[in-house]
Amino acid sequence: MSVPPSRPAAVRLGAAVLAVVVAMLVPAGPAWAHNSLRTATPARDATVPSAPTEVTLEFMQRLDPTFTTIVLTDAAKRRLRTGEPVVTGATSTVQVTDTLPNGTYTVAYRVVSVDGHPVQGSYPFTVADPTSSAAPAASVSASAPAPSAAAAAAVSSGGPPVGVLVAGAALAVLVLATAGLLWRRAARR
Repeated sequence: MSVPPSRPAAVRLGAAVLAVVVAMLVPAGPAWAHNSLRTATPARDATVPSAPTEVTLEFMQRLDPTFTTIVLTDAAKRRLRTGEPVVTGATSTVQVTDTLPNGTYTVAYRVVSVDGHPVQGSYPFTVADPTSSAAPAASVSASAPAPSAAAAAAVSSGGPPVGVLVAGAALAVLVLATAGLLWRRAARR
C-alpha cells in the first residue's frame, strides 16, 4: 500500500504546528519576564531582634532610579520617615530616619525596570527587641500620605499575559484542527 503524496505534507504541517505550539508554551524567557523582588532586608515576615536602620530591596533586573519608591508604614498604616531611595543596579535602599519600637511594619514598594514594566508589592516584618519596652511607633511624617492600595498589592507574577496564552492555545487548536482535516482529506484520496 502506498502513501498518498499529500499525506507527508500534512504530517510536516502537523509537526510545524506542534513546534510552534511548544515554543509558545515554553516558560517565559527574559523578553517576557517582569522584574521581581529577589531578596529584602529585613526579610518578608521576618522577626528582627533590633530595629533596622535601613530597608534594602534587591530585584532580579536593574531598576530605573527615577521611578523607584519604597514606603515604610507602622501597624496603624501611618507612613514613617525614610530617606530617598538610593538605587544601584538592581538594588534600592532607604535609610529609616525614625526609631522603630517593637511592632509590625510594612514595606511597600513600586519600581520600574529599565524595560519599562512597573512592579509593586508589599510585605510585613516585625521588630521584637527584648530589651525595649517602648510603645509602637507614633511618629508620622505630616507631609507624606499613606501608601495607596496599589502600593500594598502583591508582587506581579511576570511571564506572558493570560491573553497571550489564551490566544496561543486558540491558535494551536485551530491549526491542529486544520491539520487534522488535511490529513483526513489526504487519507481519503
